[in-house]
Amino acid sequence: MSSILKVERLSKVFNTGQKDLTVLHDISFEVEEHTGLSIVGPSGSGKTTLLGLCAGLDQPTSGKVMLVDIELNRLSEDDRAYVRNRNVGFVFQNFQLLPTLTALENVMIPLELRGGNNISTTAEHLLDRVGLTDRMHHYPSQLSGGEQQRVAIARAFITDPKILFADEPTGNLDEETAKKVTDLLFEINKEKGTTLVLVTHNIQLAEHTGRILKLKGGQLIEDKSISID
Repeated sequence: MSSILKVERLSKVFNTGQKDLTVLHDISFEVEEHTGLSIVGPSGSGKTTLLGLCAGLDQPTSGKVMLVDIELNRLSEDDRAYVRNRNVGFVFQNFQLLPTLTALENVMIPLELRGGNNISTTAEHLLDRVGLTDRMHHYPSQLSGGEQQRVAIARAFITDPKILFADEPTGNLDEETAKKVTDLLFEINKEKGTTLVLVTHNIQLAEHTGRILKLKGGQLIEDKSISID
């Protein structure tokens, strides 16, 4: 298999005005297509910063990120957005749904931005797949947290992304709802053969991806593979 994501000697330093704060230091790893990877570590270890750099949402201070064989560092913000729209799906902890749009309209957004046919039908099919056929015309404020995250999962997969970045997708959910949401996320991910990069504080959840990167103090301290059924 070929690598869909390559991170080489990646560092990120923020200038706080008083002093420089190193959030990530000299991190390198690769992720092969159609595989899963979890990034774990304590709060402040740099997990979300690393995810953002891998997705081209931010630029590193040094090092480089190769996503689908494209060096993100060399691209403008608009060009990075284009690469994301063509290749990447996102699921965030706080759902990131637009409150003035219905569930169906929220799911349609990525495909509308890309341009395509039968967008509404495709969105309806995905909402049905996540069990929200009877809720597709509801607004986010009319949905529970679990329902909002299922809408977000449908939205993430509507463009058939090559890679999905999920940042603490169960962070705002109770234990029972979180299990249902993550089961759904892993099921659809497996069906579509999408590469999954997951940030989580939940080690049991992380083990489901088969590989775990552990960060501490902005450094990669462990990279281990786990046998999964």
